[in-house]
Amino acid sequence: MFDSLSNRLTKTFTGLRNRGRINPVDIEETCEEIRVALLEADVAGSVVSLLVEKVRTRSLEQISLDKKGINPGQQIISIVHEELVSILGGSARRLRYAKVAPTVIMLAGLQGSGKTTLAGKLAAYLKSEGNTPVLVACDLQRPNAVDQLQIVGNSVGVPVFAPEPGNGVGDPVKVAKAGIEFAKQKVHNFVIVDTAGRLGVDKELMEQAKNIRDAISPNEVLFVVDAMIGQDAVNTAQAFLDGVGFDGIVLTKMDGDARGGAALSIASVTGRPVMFLSTGEKSSEFEPFHPDRMANRILGMGDVATLAEQAKKALDGLDGESAQKLEAKFVAGEKFTFDDFLEQLQAMKKMGSMSKILGMLPGAQSAAMKKQIAAIDENELTRAEAIIHSMTPSERQEPKIINGSRRARIARGSGTEVFQVNNVLDRFTAAQKAMKQMRNQPGLGGAANVPGMPPMSGMAGMPAQKVAPPPKRSKSGNPAKRALEGR
Repeated sequence: MFDSLSNRLTKTFTGLRNRGRINPVDIEETCEEIRVALLEADVAGSVVSLLVEKVRTRSLEQISLDKKGINPGQQIISIVHEELVSILGGSARRLRYAKVAPTVIMLAGLQGSGKTTLAGKLAAYLKSEGNTPVLVACDLQRPNAVDQLQIVGNSVGVPVFAPEPGNGVGDPVKVAKAGIEFAKQKVHNFVIVDTAGRLGVDKELMEQAKNIRDAISPNEVLFVVDAMIGQDAVNTAQAFLDGVGFDGIVLTKMDGDARGGAALSIASVTGRPVMFLSTGEKSSEFEPFHPDRMANRILGMGDVATLAEQAKKALDGLDGESAQKLEAKFVAGEKFTFDDFLEQLQAMKKMGSMSKILGMLPGAQSAAMKKQIAAIDENELTRAEAIIHSMTPSERQEPKIINGSRRARIARGSGTEVFQVNNVLDRFTAAQKAMKQMRNQPGLGGAANVPGMPPMSGMAGMPAQKVAPPPKRSKSGNPAKRALEGR
């Protein structure tokens, strides 16, 4: 969503880094480029003016200090980063828990913003954190809204309380109250109330939302906003804030190709924090919002912290015994097999698309990195998995027995070509070599630095560290001196 803005700012800052000295004219030019980039990204005008003025004032103060040994361009970039973090909300805010369970979360927003789907994602996220959520179907107006919530709940393994069929039948206030009583009886510590949306902010919507809010006294009221609708998202959020009130914002459809200005300006305009992001269609493509990490992404600095969290989740998602077995095998120096390799591939698939993963790395906005990301075949992991499943148990344990005829059979069984089977075998061999190198290097033999984490196959190309021999000393041509040097 922020590709266009990120490209523009990266280009601006690249020229800034290369300057040895920066004068007020350079700062004015940079501020103007930032202003145009933000306005083109559909950021609210008031937010743009505030940010640019703060950057200009702080930058002029910084160059007047003339600190030696510090790159002035990098100082300006740091100022822009800090101000971006500020307009995005400053710091991450987590959910408030009720003193006595259950914690009640009410979702509100316009029709089509993705509330029902997001309710399932939020429930899946809470479940992954060790909670026991329940979904309550209070959208009794939209056709089949109750059925949709039940399907979403079943897909993530979360129960749904839906006593009314919906489609215009039932009282949402009574359902909300009954849902909380149901959660208390069944010992659910989170209740997620999915309310009805409308095609616009109207009096009926506001009144119904107020009635539900007053009846259940939720611990959190989250306003769900479609990030692709631009400035109208900010206007809608402000109108809902004035009419009903809410505690936090959830942005959906962040994987879209819209300009993303709403995401940058909504927290600053409403004074309420963005708490979660929906970054795709899958239930796992949902994450807490961190202003500093989002600022890093926008400025092309990557988001390694989120990437590391996703990797840990993917590895923790493996069967506990499998993860411990992998670690024990690595520490004990046992043979790395195709079964182990397959588990690594499955963990990588759980992290999402490879292009999205690589897009979180620093420098992902550079032309060279973009070219590599564009060339990625997202089906490669699936093909590799099919190839390994087409091997016999003995072939997985002893890959050396896979000769030409076996490779042809594996290719036919997996629906691939022989050269693709060869590629998988080559990568497996490289992964084996990487494990041996890591075992032989001091300090790396105990992979227990990250519990349950096997060595990644991406380390395969890393050469073993070699100690450089001491330089040879030239010998003197004088026999007497040579005899003295030899002592």
